[in-house]
Amino acid sequence: MPPIEDHPLRYQLANELHARPFPVVTPPATVVYLAIKQPTQAVSRDRAVDLAHLTELLDRHGAPHPQPGATHYSGRIGRHVLKWEQHTEFVTYTAISAGLSERAFDPADFDVFPEDWLGRAPGQRITSIAIRVAARPDDEGINAALADWFVAESTAVSHVLDDAAVAAGDFRIDPAGNMRFAVFVTEGTGQRRVGRVVQRLCEIETYKAMSMLGFSRARGLAPKIDALDTRLLGLMTDMSGGNSPADQTLTRLLSISAELETLAARGAFRFGATGAYEALVNQRIASLREGWFQGRQSFGDFMARRYEPAMRTVKSTETRLQALADRAMRAGELLRTRVDVERSGQNQALLASMDRRADLSLRLQHTVEGLSVVAISYYAVSLASYLFYPVAELGGLSKGMLTAALVLPVALAVWAGVRRVRRRLEGGAGH
Repeated sequence: MPPIEDHPLRYQLANELHARPFPVVTPPATVVYLAIKQPTQAVSRDRAVDLAHLTELLDRHGAPHPQPGATHYSGRIGRHVLKWEQHTEFVTYTAISAGLSERAFDPADFDVFPEDWLGRAPGQRITSIAIRVAARPDDEGINAALADWFVAESTAVSHVLDDAAVAAGDFRIDPAGNMRFAVFVTEGTGQRRVGRVVQRLCEIETYKAMSMLGFSRARGLAPKIDALDTRLLGLMTDMSGGNSPADQTLTRLLSISAELETLAARGAFRFGATGAYEALVNQRIASLREGWFQGRQSFGDFMARRYEPAMRTVKSTETRLQALADRAMRAGELLRTRVDVERSGQNQALLASMDRRADLSLRLQHTVEGLSVVAISYYAVSLASYLFYPVAELGGLSKGMLTAALVLPVALAVWAGVRRVRRRLEGGAGH
């Protein structure tokens, strides 16, 4: 019996779960991280261009190329271990090197990414991060380092992964254009565990930056939404007062509705992506399993105070835009009902006018029929008189007596003939 046939994607899908392992980081170490995003149409971008840009960097170090169509890569370039990943909207580069520079967060650490190569990047920098991974000193040493490296007011610091390390950062961009994080590793912590901390910090910052694009979009839409809200309110006031014709009001309402739908369509993807990125930020912070460090602000505290309000603004803008669209829809339904009622009244008046004209036409038709009977009868009596006059002379009747005798039967015959013709015509019209 032949073996069972595998689905063609079975191995590919199973291996995808293992394709992006956590980096291995042995302290002391320096990690530099870069995320690049195309400014527009990032989702539908040509991903082969991303791969070509990576290949150019690998060629400078004589490193092997990734597989065609690859979405991730890991290998050594010089003294660095490079990890490259392709995401829905952006690509990330992580370079890990052993040892620490004498100057903390030295911009020279980013020399692994040459300036001319960065200038040809297929997109723009959404974030870049420098992470200093060092052995954990005592708490006084940590506090001294944090005071020297970060802005105290916004510094977040906490024990992570059940006190495997102390992670800290202030989420500010330094003069070199990079975010800074420090990881003080507790003795005995495994390399992969340190790598998990490093990757979580990179992901938190990247997803935060991506979700803040939604906040920027929300702030940009606010004036337009305010203007449309004012226009819609004025229009509904006019509707309630009956100050303008319904047809004109409906045209104005359709214009507002079209603008609202356009804004909603343009913001739908960004707002949806913002919600997804926000969930990832919160999930990554939760996975750090933070513990208090001397009662100082943790990453979760920082996000609750600084980040969550921005995300609530995005959700509020999305909700407000949808509420305006719903109000415009309801106003449109009311206005269409009003237009239908007005048109119904106009149609009733038109039908009444048509009934009056039909009644007048019927009366005129009866009058014309009566006149037609008289006219036809006159000529018929004249013809009959000429026809029966020789017979009347034989009977001794005068012409006047003959004419008088013929008037009634001829008139009745003409009247009956006209009625018969009219009935046939009415019967034919009914069919």
